[in-house]
Amino acid sequence: MSGLLYLVHRLPYPPEKGDKIRSFHLLRYLSARHPVYLGAFIDDPADRAHVDALASWCEGSHFADLSPRTARLRSLAGLVSGEPLTLPYYRDAGLRRWVRDLVDTGKVQAVVAFSSAMARFVPPEVPIKLMDMVDVDSDKWARYAHARSWPLSWLYRREAAKLAAWEGQVAREFDATFLVSRQEAGLLRQVHPEASDRIHWFENGVDYEYFRPDAAWPNPFAADEQAIVFTGAMDYWPNADAVGWFAREALPLIRASLPAVRFYIVGSRPGAAVRELQSLAGVRVTGRVADVRPYLQHAACVVAPLRLARGVQNKVLEAMSMAKAVVASREALEGIQAEIGREVLAGSDLPATVTAVLAACRGEHAELGQRARARILQAYDWNRNLARLDAWLDPSLIH
Repeated sequence: MSGLLYLVHRLPYPPEKGDKIRSFHLLRYLSARHPVYLGAFIDDPADRAHVDALASWCEGSHFADLSPRTARLRSLAGLVSGEPLTLPYYRDAGLRRWVRDLVDTGKVQAVVAFSSAMARFVPPEVPIKLMDMVDVDSDKWARYAHARSWPLSWLYRREAAKLAAWEGQVAREFDATFLVSRQEAGLLRQVHPEASDRIHWFENGVDYEYFRPDAAWPNPFAADEQAIVFTGAMDYWPNADAVGWFAREALPLIRASLPAVRFYIVGSRPGAAVRELQSLAGVRVTGRVADVRPYLQHAACVVAPLRLARGVQNKVLEAMSMAKAVVASREALEGIQAEIGREVLAGSDLPATVTAVLAACRGEHAELGQRARARILQAYDWNRNLARLDAWLDPSLIH
């Protein structure tokens, strides 16, 4: 029986952050329809606890340990080779041998690679090659370059240019390349028009039964607090930048009108810069929590004030699914199907953000959350969105 090889740059479990949410649901969808062989990197030792559970879903698997510190040093080889630093970062001889041996046995007739870095592990003779690029990462690095000073600005600008060339090569060589939204697909087509007919998209979904608004979660906040909540992995620089800006610039103006407001930063691995925000009046940093749903359910308002964003923000979709009033930057709303002013609130600048948050905390948008939930049910079903892949996975080859 021929199967499908699924290659992922980070273990697709637990689904608690952006890329792992998408890669996990993609694995679940594929394994329900095809025999799947999973190859993935493990960049967090704690994720080793989930290897057996993932392996039980698959016909075979190979997990390669990746030390981020060692990988960062290894990536510098790209300065000599002329390749993007991302590629030597994800380099492993054991994973490459496992893929080679698996393909030689004839057990796989198709490959789905998650993130452009995994394209290097795909043998060219595999009949069906699909890429889930998710985001146009080269554009992310270009945006980072504008936000940082030299020498990081130079390094990020170089990575943007090198990675853009690599993304174009992948889009030309794979049968189909998918992005997370119509906007991301349009951007890749604009940069690489020669591959435009091979570039497609499927949107994320939301586990809307898990993120449901009617469960009775205990309130994690004090009785005299009005909580504004931000959720996300706090070792991700755009998240740290967003909460720093909101805590220093927006929160004092909000608390001047509503002194009971507290800003809760809910997410794993907060760095020193994020932890230091607790010295500001009204700021709380929780670190990793067992479940974000109580924080979302009992929030007066959920914010996503990202100034640098790429692709689709799952944090916005999850809050919408829980029928919360969400105030997000225009950048955080890119690629999300939602009507601004009716289903979400946009904070395009500091005054607009403060005004929208105050209105939400005062209950002036009572029906917005229900309309947000309705949008999620309409547009963000995982199985319906992932079905876009089926046209490329020929059942006569994979069965």
